[in-house]
Amino acid sequence: MKYKLIAMDMDGTLLNSQKQVTEYTKDVLRRASEKGIKLVICTGRIFTSAKSYARIIGTKAPIIASNGAYIREKDRNEVIYEKYIKKETLLDIIKVTREWGFYPHIYTTDTIYSEKLIHSSLNYSKWNETVPEDERINIQIVDSLEDVVEKEGENFLKVVVMALEDEVEKLQELKKYIRDNMDVSIFSSYMNNFEIMDKEVSKGNALKRLAEFFDIDREAIVCFGDNENDKTMFEFAGFPIAMGNAEEEIKKIAAYVTDTNDNDGVAKAIEELILRE
Repeated sequence: MKYKLIAMDMDGTLLNSQKQVTEYTKDVLRRASEKGIKLVICTGRIFTSAKSYARIIGTKAPIIASNGAYIREKDRNEVIYEKYIKKETLLDIIKVTREWGFYPHIYTTDTIYSEKLIHSSLNYSKWNETVPEDERINIQIVDSLEDVVEKEGENFLKVVVMALEDEVEKLQELKKYIRDNMDVSIFSSYMNNFEIMDKEVSKGNALKRLAEFFDIDREAIVCFGDNENDKTMFEFAGFPIAMGNAEEEIKKIAAYVTDTNDNDGVAKAIEELILRE
């Protein structure tokens, strides 16, 4: 089988623990691209952040961002797919999350709104200090998220809720409550967070749409991932590869388990299984 597309999660997968792509990995990805293989970033991150890493690795393929809620060309303002959370659903999520004692963050394609500079908004504010101006995330700290939603309408791709170490158990209880009581899609990339999107959104559905866009058979698709939000992508791709640091649930449904993200697991698997074909 000649593989035509490689979809890669970012955190815990393509990026090492220092949030970097090593020179070895960049070289392997460059060689894969030269063979005509499309390199696709498939991430929970906001599009602007994903775009920055897409530039680093040199991929020209569209980016799947916000866990599949948004697919867009990297170098052109061409949106392939977008799915926003319904306004009333979003207001319910904000209300419930606040009642449980957490600070929800709501995301558009390029902006994060929060009522406090904490967790992901704080992390992205630090990120902004390290990247060019056109790759910075617009962070808005506001008095009321409800007022923002009333003003902006259905313009939000996802909600992110994060917890401190001593709040993780409570966070997981809230995640279960929302999953059981709201008609939404909800995933975690780590135990200390979860992300909420429209019920139709997942990385797997987004990868399916992109495969149709390029007219690529699913059996010609390789994907890499490490956590719960990658599961649907693994279920769609013809050859799913789990990282050595992946959750056990992900390893069980993988066709192959590679090395960890800190040991160039993505590059090693591509070089061994694809470039040597």
